Amino acid sequence: METIRVLFVCVHNSARSQMAEAYLNDFGMDQGFVAESAGLEAGVLNPIVVEAMGLDGYDISGNQTKSVFDFYKEGRLYQYVITVCDQEAAQRCPIFPGLARMINWSFRDPSALTGTHEEKLKATLEIRDEIKAAVLDLIETMNQSR
Repeated sequence: METIRVLFVCVHNSARSQMAEAYLNDFGMDQGFVAESAGLEAGVLNPIVVEAMGLDGYDISGNQTKSVFDFYKEGRLYQYVITVCDQEAAQRCPIFPGLARMINWSFRDPSALTGTHEEKLKATLEIRDEIKAAVLDLIETMNQSR
């Protein structure tokens, strides 16, 4: 089975890209998908995102945030780079050699949410579920094109 390497990128690798990586590595593992995630700048893992993922059975509390530019300098290769931030931030992402396709999924940033803990968690759960649905759709779409 052919391995499909996917890199998810957001601004700080603290929320959206971490969620997408966890979901693709889980749901796509048996179909050859290998996901990593990184940020334009390494940040600090968002505790509400850790909580939201825990509510869905995923423990990402031990994950480290990583820099996309470190991956680029290491010469890592990906068939797909998927930015999960707004288009303006996505344009700052380096173009990896051999890249088959760059895709932008624009999701709200959990780090920018305001309100009480419960309000921020509720909105983060909505973002998490949007990312989960996008990952499942990606797997289905790529499997149909193989």
